[in-house]
Amino acid sequence: MREDFPILKARPGGKPLIYLDNAATSQKPRQVIDALTNFYSTVNSNVHRGVYGLSIEATKLYEETRRSVARFIGAQSWREIVFTRGTTEAINLVAYAYALRRVGRGGKIVVTEMEHHSNIVPWQLVRDLKGVRIEAIPFNEEGYLEMDKAERILKDCDLLAFTHASNVLGTINPARELTQMAREQGSAVLIDGAQSVPHMPVNFREIGCDFLAFSGHKMLGPMGVGCLIAREEMLVEMEPFMGGGEMIKEVNLAGSKWNEVPWKFEAGTPSVADVVGLGAAIDYLEALTMEWVRNHEEHLAGVALEELSNVPGIRIIGPESPRDRCGLISFTLADIHPHDLAEYLDKYHGIAVRAGHHCAMPLHTKLGLTATTRASFYIYNTRREVEALAEALRSALRFFGV
Repeated sequence: MREDFPILKARPGGKPLIYLDNAATSQKPRQVIDALTNFYSTVNSNVHRGVYGLSIEATKLYEETRRSVARFIGAQSWREIVFTRGTTEAINLVAYAYALRRVGRGGKIVVTEMEHHSNIVPWQLVRDLKGVRIEAIPFNEEGYLEMDKAERILKDCDLLAFTHASNVLGTINPARELTQMAREQGSAVLIDGAQSVPHMPVNFREIGCDFLAFSGHKMLGPMGVGCLIAREEMLVEMEPFMGGGEMIKEVNLAGSKWNEVPWKFEAGTPSVADVVGLGAAIDYLEALTMEWVRNHEEHLAGVALEELSNVPGIRIIGPESPRDRCGLISFTLADIHPHDLAEYLDKYHGIAVRAGHHCAMPLHTKLGLTATTRASFYIYNTRREVEALAEALRSALRFFGV
């Protein structure tokens, strides 16, 4: 499999690349790169409105990917798939097209304390415009949501927006249970699937939520494309949050009529080649099966928890069981600043990890941390690479004189 990923042959600083920053973005197989190259080389044209051959072919490829996404994610229909630039845009679409119009003054939006900024800031913007309340379900010392408090916090909730898997703790949250609890309150539910959809089987219909957002670049696809999955009846009722070409049926100076779903939410020229690349990424993952992807990452997470826990001075945050976390480990090492540690790992060992607050400042504040180092795994990572990380951390302790 690793032969499919050209970048894994890179030797930064003369050392073999060990890429452990997959929670930020994944690497791309040649099948995805070839799909992009082929589109721009042989098909490149705009979609939907052209009646010439290239445009018809581009439209076919674009809409075939929509159907692939629907199959991959368990949507009821391809009409439930809206293409966006990524998870962030998908959440903002719901904030402006749904919450801003449907959650009245004094209403309540519930998030969790482990959210990425992309699932906090949009709701704060809605709060400031509409005067709604925002409450958060807390997590405990082990990194799990305090579900005994969730029911009380969800009382009279209008919208629950939560991460399926934390990009810092790694915690996999009980999506169906949380959705059912919110449903009992008559609440709409949005799930941030940025760290779950690329890494495990996720079925939109089985979870029962209203909205699910994820990004293509975290699941072998290109940057600049993502999806909002939404129940079709919700999309029909919602107003668009961007206006322009493509999303209209009729325009005159007095007013306009919107296109059918999902196109009424896809104003302007879309990232057609990136959508086609996403289709190739889905084909690649489906050939592996998402069950295999999940099993592989759970294995690597277990190896990482075992190997890293034996490194002196390390503090690993999040669940202790690999079954309860996605394929990432966030940690601190003695008093070495995470930025210094990440630079050292790259320069002297060719290991790429992420350092910082990972766009989750409230989570870090609760833990009394300003930053952590994060190693995250994907389909092409190996046990030997995880062991190399542990060895490099021991070397870092000596290098920094700790």
